Amino acid sequence: MKHLLLSAILALATTLPGTVQAQNTPAKQLFGAHDDGSRQRGRSHGSYARGCLAGGEELAETGPTWQAMRLSRNRNWGHPRTVDFIQRLSREADRIGWNGLYIGDISQPRGGPMLSGHRSHQIGLDVDIWMRPAMNLNLSRNRRENISSISMRRAGGAYVNDEWTPEHHAIIRAAAQDPEVARIFVFPGAKVQMCNDETGDRSWLRKVRPWWGHHYHFHVRLRCQRGSRNCENQDAPPRGDGCADAQTWVDNILNPPPPQPRDPNAPAPRRRGELTLADLPQQCSGVLESR
Repeated sequence: MKHLLLSAILALATTLPGTVQAQNTPAKQLFGAHDDGSRQRGRSHGSYARGCLAGGEELAETGPTWQAMRLSRNRNWGHPRTVDFIQRLSREADRIGWNGLYIGDISQPRGGPMLSGHRSHQIGLDVDIWMRPAMNLNLSRNRRENISSISMRRAGGAYVNDEWTPEHHAIIRAAAQDPEVARIFVFPGAKVQMCNDETGDRSWLRKVRPWWGHHYHFHVRLRCQRGSRNCENQDAPPRGDGCADAQTWVDNILNPPPPQPRDPNAPAPRRRGELTLADLPQQCSGVLESR
């Protein structure tokens, strides 16, 4: 029943892309109803949290050095260069000491807002990589739905736990040193640990940014690719290795600052509503229409 409803919404929106109904329908329903990529050249339109993906490429469910997880979500689609990156990093992980990588969410087949979960991952340039070492690359579809990654944090993310290994450091470093990578998000304690352990070139640490969550996986964000003229890069990270900033995050976890009183005259914070097709770049209508 749910699939039939989404199909009906999609049929209306893509047949009449300029109608009020199509423009006001939550975009997550329109993009979530597609099972395959658009027949277009690989292009990212818009920003990481407000855009779509043309010509998305599906990461094979299983490769020589990777497995895509949670296949029922159908989120193993990305920009062709993202798929290349995943394959490249998974081979490096194999050389470092794992058999490869377990790959979490990338994007939906045509990107866009997701039916559940992420605000980002909309333009095929974000990928979640599990912290769980991928030692077994023969997991069944059912096993991939039920197995979980492993948390690396303790003390609310202020420190890594005993599951953290030098291989985690090496794999994240390899990802950060890839020229196509713009940012990597990890929990604060992991960034501080890597800052403490790195004895060589530290320039790659600039790309590793502390952020809430990200203790079961690390989130890699690629920069906009050549040819995607409508793609919007995030501002570059601040100069330096970012280690002092990460330490501040940790200090605030261990000793939370007192809450700041709210100014009674300040306007109430504006709640973000559902994104609609009208909120996305105009090219996204064409992505939905493509057969």
